Order: sequence, then structure tokens, then C-alpha cells
Amino acid sequence: MYKSLQDTVELNNGVKMPVMGLGVFKVEDGTTVVESVKAAIKNGYRSIDTASIYGNEIGVGQGIKESGVPREELFITSKVWNSDHGFESTLAAYETTLEKMGLEYLDLYLIHWPGQDKYVETWKALEKLYKDGKVRAIGVSNFHIHHLENILEAGEFKPVINQVEYHPHLSQVELREFCEKENIQLEAWSPLKKGELLKDAEIQRLAEKHKKTPAQIILRWDIQNNVITIPKSIKEHRIIENADIFDFSLDAEDIEAINALNINDRSGSDPDAFIF
Repeated sequence: MYKSLQDTVELNNGVKMPVMGLGVFKVEDGTTVVESVKAAIKNGYRSIDTASIYGNEIGVGQGIKESGVPREELFITSKVWNSDHGFESTLAAYETTLEKMGLEYLDLYLIHWPGQDKYVETWKALEKLYKDGKVRAIGVSNFHIHHLENILEAGEFKPVINQVEYHPHLSQVELREFCEKENIQLEAWSPLKKGELLKDAEIQRLAEKHKKTPAQIILRWDIQNNVITIPKSIKEHRIIENADIFDFSLDAEDIEAINALNINDRSGSDPDAFIF
């Protein structure tokens, strides 16, 4: 089992991705995101997850540059936004992302949301980027099983990742099983359900049992379920605290207790109902 922040998961194309990273959703561009990225990297994080719609790719790129850590030691993810779906527009969006971030390549590029009718075409653009050696791995975000089935049928390559809302109130059991069967790695966004789960009595009981914080219990549950996790924070002490999950393990009863909290409740949109 994972023993450090630098431990990796081997994706289905052989690329290795850190089991934990920093998410920067809604982190303000400029000094705030630059310092968050630098703080994370300074404290051992090697994976940073952003997206074009977050509006902070410039700051993320600056933070990477100022971190002093060689680019090849980092794993950088971004995502194509809904308005750029389509073959040529996706290729152009990728170049724009690279330009904003000041990078020559991304480690992982995702389709942010499936939408209704263009995601297969968008996927074919990602496949071209991959075949041309412009990105190390390609995947999707917020895809249901039926979206994935369409990609698997029409595409040349499997997605390496499906990044979805995943936390104890939305444990995505069927989707997880499907992704495991197809060797598509699940990755959790909003792993703490925007902080709501930190107040849960069962999570707090387990935190007391293990002498850990509620956030650490949930993030440990993620990685013990073989789900990559990317909690967001702009405070250095919280960034450090979130990553302090490699010195303990949840036992089988703990895992079952957290699994039992599932109520299929989303804090974000249902991908089938998301309005483009």
C-alpha cells in the first residue's frame, strides 16, 4: 500500500501518476495560486491539477517555474472546457493551455465534461495529441458508464483516468467497478465534499480512533480504495496536513463504516444534466 506522497499508480498506458496531488479549482489566479502551487511542491507534492475554465493556468505555470523542481519530476494535468469541444477546437485549446502555462507538454489532458454530442470527436483530438507525443496520457472527467462505453467503442485508446466527484456520500460503486474492469483509473474531485463531510459523526469517530483529522481519514479512504485524490487548499499548513496520511491505515471495519455513508448525493452537477 502507498507509503508516501510520491508513490505512484501505473496508468493503463504505463505512465506513472502520483496517488495524491493538489487541486486548484476556484483558486484565484495570480499570487494566490502561485503560492499554493509552490507550497505544495515544496512540501512534497508532485501532481498539480488545473483546467482551462479555472482561469488560473498562467499562475499554475508560474508556480511550477518558481518551485525550482525540474519539470520532468512533476505531473501536470489540465482539461479542455465545454466550449472547445470538437476536433480542431480541442487541438487549439490544448496549445492555448500550454502557452498560458509556459509548458512544452502536459502529463495528462482530460475532457472536462462529456456534454451531449461532441465528446467522441473531442476524444479523437486527444488521441491525436497523444499519438503526436504532445501529451503523456489522456483521459476524461465526469463521465458516466454510458459515456465511457461510447469512447471505448469509437476510440483507438482507452482513457487512463476518469476524474469524478467521489467522497463517502457519493462512492460511485457501479462506476468504480466498471472502471476497474476496464483498467481506467478513478480520480476523486471534491473528496471532502466541500468540507461538509468533516462534520460527519462517523468520520469524526474514526479521526479520534486514529488520532488524525477528519480530512485525513477521508483522504486515506480514497487511496486505500485505489482512488487518486486531489484535495484543494490555499493554506500551506492545510496542504501539509492533507498529505499526512501515509503513517497509518484504516482497517477493514473502518473502510466498511465509511462505505456505509454513501447516499448517492452530489455537491456538483450530474453529468447527464449539466447544461453546456
